Amino acid sequence: MVTADVPRRDASPEQRTMDEARRINAAIPFVNEPLKPAKPYAFHGSPAARLQATECLATAALYEAGDDERGQKAVIQVILNRLRHSSYPKTVCGVVYQGAKRGTGCQFSFTCDGSMQRRRVRDGWAAARKAAQLALKGYVFASVGTATHYHTDWIAPYWSRSLVKVAQVHSHIFYR
Repeated sequence: MVTADVPRRDASPEQRTMDEARRINAAIPFVNEPLKPAKPYAFHGSPAARLQATECLATAALYEAGDDERGQKAVIQVILNRLRHSSYPKTVCGVVYQGAKRGTGCQFSFTCDGSMQRRRVRDGWAAARKAAQLALKGYVFASVGTATHYHTDWIAPYWSRSLVKVAQVHSHIFYR
C-alpha cells in the first residue's frame, strides 16, 4: 500500500508524482563540505567555432532553464564541467547533443524530447547568449561547483543516489 507520506521507491520515474519525487530528492542530503568552484574554462578555437559553441551553450541554457538567468548560468557551468571529464565529448556542442539521435539516453532532455520542434521562446535568449559568451571567456558560476549532473526537483532519476548532491538553484538540483 502506498500512502501520501511515503514515496513509491519502486515506482518508475514516469509513475511518480511531483510530490513523491520532491520527497525522494529531499531525503538525499547535500554534501557537508565547502563547494569548490570549477576552474575557468578557456576556449580555444576559431571565431566560427566560438560562435557555434556560444549557440550550443545558449540553446541548452534556454531550453533547460528558461529565462531564469541563474539557472542558465548553472546549466552552462555543468556543460563546461563535463568538457573536462573523460566520459564526455570534447566540444561544447558534442556535450550538449550527446545521445540526441538515440530514442533514450540523451544528456539534455530538450535534444530528444521534441522540444526543439516547437517555436523558440524569445524571453531569455539575450541573457543566455551573454552568459554563454562570458563562460567561454572564463566566467565561473561557482554556485554549482564542479557539478556534472542536474535534474529538476519534480523528478527523481535513478542515478541521483549514486552521485554527490552539491547544490540547488531554484528548481534544479546539482550533483558531482
